[in-house]
Amino acid sequence: MSPQTPLARFSPLPALIPGPLAAHEAGVAPATIRKWVQLGRLTAAGKAGRAQLFRLEDVFAAERDASRRTAAGMPGAAPA
Repeated sequence: MSPQTPLARFSPLPALIPGPLAAHEAGVAPATIRKWVQLGRLTAAGKAGRAQLFRLEDVFAAERDASRRTAAGMPGAAPA
């Protein structure tokens, strides 16, 4: 039997974080996260009470998409 690394014991499930923390990590305002949800560019992965929870990788993907839209001068681009 091969030895496991310490990280191999943890579940591969992604961590869910609230919108304000997701905004901080992506370097955008919390209002931007809410706007991305409203526009359908980001989907909450869960809820804790009234707070929406997001996967950080989904937030980064939405931020990259918004950056591409802004750089391309696409109409309706939400500021990052």
